Amino acid sequence: MTVLISPSILASDFSRLGDEVKAVDEAGADMIHLDIMDGHFVPNITVGPDVVKALRPLSKKTFDTHLMIAPNPAYIEAFAEAGSDIISVHPEPDPHIHRTLQSIRNLGKRAGLAINPGTPLEVIEPLYELCDLILVMSVNPGFGGQKFISASLPRIEHIRRRIDDLGLQTILEVDGGINAETAPKVLAAGAHALVAGTAVFRSGLGSYREAIDTLRVSASA
Repeated sequence: MTVLISPSILASDFSRLGDEVKAVDEAGADMIHLDIMDGHFVPNITVGPDVVKALRPLSKKTFDTHLMIAPNPAYIEAFAEAGSDIISVHPEPDPHIHRTLQSIRNLGKRAGLAINPGTPLEVIEPLYELCDLILVMSVNPGFGGQKFISASLPRIEHIRRRIDDLGLQTILEVDGGINAETAPKVLAAGAHALVAGTAVFRSGLGSYREAIDTLRVSASA
């Protein structure tokens, strides 16, 4: 299965955000990961739909948008109109998560469900068939550069089994502490999409292709 690399612009240089998006696009990224934080659901604030809209013309790659906000439904349409291709939401701030996933699809976008390290996996059971992507957080969301939580591996394995048992084509993505050491473990557990922030952007402009290629090579090891 092809490994998808989705660099997270959370780790990029925000003073030249447009150039950073173009650079990772040209460096071979499969998707561009956009972390949307509101200072309520997670203890950080990043960008909103207007920034996503401004970045959209700079890349034709999939905009993989991860909403860490409360509430979800109020902003789904805005991010869809801004150019997001995949919109992932968390179940915790949304008592009607089933409806929200439906609404994302009704807007012509792919629906994602994001699972925190402490989110019970039972939450996903009635939702698998509404998910085009399941995002397993291998750190507690809110900040980049955190250490990978190894207890995420059996969670990834469980979700992989359920996706396969149901005969679905759901993308299984992992975000948090992804680097050349953790990527092979995550892929072996059953994921095939990797969100990488620090592992890509710390290499500096001009080295992004090498960083992305290193992740691909390590993941296939």
